Amino acid sequence: MKRTDGSSSNDDVPTGASASFPYDRITVERFRKSFPRARWSDELKAWFVPGKTAARRFNRWLEQELAGLNVHADSRGRDAYAFDPIVSKYLLVHQDRLEVQTPYSRSVVNTMRDVPFAFWDPDRRAWTVPFRSYEQLHRRWAEIEAAAIRNEPEARKQRAAQRRGSPQDLASRARAIERRRRRYPLDPDNLPPFGRPVMTRSFGVVVVVGCDGEPVDGEILRSHYSDLPDHHNYVWGQWRPADLDELIKTWPSRSKTKIDGTVWWQPTLDDLRAARKTARALERRRTRLRTITRR
Repeated sequence: MKRTDGSSSNDDVPTGASASFPYDRITVERFRKSFPRARWSDELKAWFVPGKTAARRFNRWLEQELAGLNVHADSRGRDAYAFDPIVSKYLLVHQDRLEVQTPYSRSVVNTMRDVPFAFWDPDRRAWTVPFRSYEQLHRRWAEIEAAAIRNEPEARKQRAAQRRGSPQDLASRARAIERRRRRYPLDPDNLPPFGRPVMTRSFGVVVVVGCDGEPVDGEILRSHYSDLPDHHNYVWGQWRPADLDELIKTWPSRSKTKIDGTVWWQPTLDDLRAARKTARALERRRTRLRTITRR
């Protein structure tokens, strides 16, 4: 966990302080109960706590949080591991911590987020788990290991080979080809603002860059865009992915937008958060690839 200090004196910047600590769902819940006005900042990559005394209040909370940890919890966790150890290639045991390393799996990510005090270490590309959380990890290990085995490269290849040529595989390939064309049906009487991120039914948040007025073939509409209202004479619009800077600067819709009968709409805060997370991950991946290429 990191302490925070100082509050802004700039009239243009809200008064408050930033606060950050390793992600743990239970700790976050306790933090939000103590600071109900705190909001996550994508730019700071930290929580922003408003108020002139924000830094002092957070530091006091942090001291209480650390003091509240049971000093014997790690010792009990080591004893529990010694009595009933998890034996798996996905678990590495160190003197002061446990590490969970698995192939990428959304199921594993969601499960690990439920383990108290577990957090993702991007440098080691592993989940770090203190011994005090061993019993919680042990309860979930069967689910974690099963998901890891399912997502091993060879297992994924075998499933892909079994699906090859099936109706589901052909439909998936057709959807992928359609997405690469980067086109989207638009209502000519309600075109979105070009060059600005908007939410779509099929592709999430994108930037529509133009519309040449070409009519959309009905068969294509039924095959790939069946969730769109069928009472419009659609024309093709061209789009590109929104970059992270555009997503950060985009002002969200003030209320949850009703999308019935619409093709696009102003993204909500939840829409933007999901898109920013994806864009940030893509940016990190590109940075790693550039670093590897330079070596």
